[in-house]
Amino acid sequence: MRKLLALISQHALSLLKKPSVSATGFHGGVALPKAQPVPLEIANSFIPRTLVYPLLQRGDTLAHAVVKVGERVLKGQVIAHTDQFVLHAASSGKVSAIESRPIPHPSGLSATCIVISTDGKEESVPVTDTKKNLYTLPQLCDLVKNAGIVGLGGAAFPTALKLSASTTIDTLIINAVECEAELRCDAALIQQAAAQIVQGIILLSKTLKVTTSIIALKENSVAEQTCLAAAIAESDAAIALISVANRYPSGSEKQLIQTITGKQVPHNASPATIGVLCLNVGTVFAIFQALVQHQPLLERVVTITGNGVANPQNRWVKIGTPIAELIAQCGGYTENAQRLIMGGAMMGVALADDAMPVTKQCNGLIVSSVVEKTAPAPCIRCGACAQVCPAQLLPQQLYGYSRAENYSQLEKHSLTACIECGCCDVACPSHIPLVHYFRASKGKIAQQHTESQAAALAKQRYEARVARLEQERQQQATRAEKQKQALAAMKAKIAAKR
Repeated sequence: MRKLLALISQHALSLLKKPSVSATGFHGGVALPKAQPVPLEIANSFIPRTLVYPLLQRGDTLAHAVVKVGERVLKGQVIAHTDQFVLHAASSGKVSAIESRPIPHPSGLSATCIVISTDGKEESVPVTDTKKNLYTLPQLCDLVKNAGIVGLGGAAFPTALKLSASTTIDTLIINAVECEAELRCDAALIQQAAAQIVQGIILLSKTLKVTTSIIALKENSVAEQTCLAAAIAESDAAIALISVANRYPSGSEKQLIQTITGKQVPHNASPATIGVLCLNVGTVFAIFQALVQHQPLLERVVTITGNGVANPQNRWVKIGTPIAELIAQCGGYTENAQRLIMGGAMMGVALADDAMPVTKQCNGLIVSSVVEKTAPAPCIRCGACAQVCPAQLLPQQLYGYSRAENYSQLEKHSLTACIECGCCDVACPSHIPLVHYFRASKGKIAQQHTESQAAALAKQRYEARVARLEQERQQQATRAEKQKQALAAMKAKIAAKR
């Protein structure tokens, strides 16, 4: 591995026609069965009748709507924002409602949504040509934030925050591994836009001043490797192509970094602490669009697959498109359609209905028949879950604490390090839905932290109020004493004159 890293820094490696192959590189993981093949051609986007934008995009922070019901909006216009991310209208139309609707969320939450009735005109916000070959890091962060770019690998973490923490990195890793078996959106994007992706990497490398730039792919991604190798050779860029073992979850950020560099990202720390920045290949393409084409993140490639949809495919989809309209564009449902999942089969979220919109983190939709599940049996303490856990946790122990609702022990045993990959579910011979317990416990812990913060804030306010009232009481007592002394002095003076 050290010899490999030494070679990576050399310009010659960027021009290799065949990527080097690395070992698995991380603890655990599982081999997934092959999924239904999906054509890699990307169908063009369409204009849906409505666009729906949840103001709850990530975490528990609500965006602030900057449009009103009845207002006409243009394509690319900002409709909501927070300090971390920005939402744009993906097409022109009129804001028909700002109301609570179900959103694609693991907990089945509803949230306030901006609903736009499109007019089919695609009238866009005027764009000022500000193309540059080199940006400062603050300029890059501002442009990426204002373009609404987030991690398109599924996490949807604000990319500007990642970039702003990357002042001391030396290695840029572009994640094109796409380890979920059903998803092919990254592979399709590479085959369509390899040159643009490479140009995006070059712009990032110059701004971040990295010494090593790497694109990571699965070892069986031959067509994508060929496209990228040709684009790299054409640009004469110092970018290395490295392939990793086809083992799930080799595309998870921390596991991929460990595979390529041999370094482990510390728990509760970002890759920047070890000098690494990791970005999804779709995110890099979005950055290219923002910097060169002046286009905010309005659409993304989505894989629509499964035996429940008539025409599985990859296609460009406008952010905010209702899933029902997207499925209709793919030929509609088949008689097998009984289950709808946003994301991959391992880490995706089951959706209650198809009225929910495509969000920025939606890299795939799986429509399938219901799989008969075996009823869970008691844990036999075999340890299989620990053997496959890529985060090197003890799922068996976490499961016991989750059932007992012992949240302090869950935090002590690093539940937050769980990436919810589902490897433990696959390995468990008792068919215990471990990730279900861990997700629920994470939610309860987050709720407790929110309540604790609210209680601490209330306590601070109460103590501040008590201190303020005591200060006012003392000030009143001091004033009263001074008045008393002044009155006594005046009485004494009058008495002396008599």
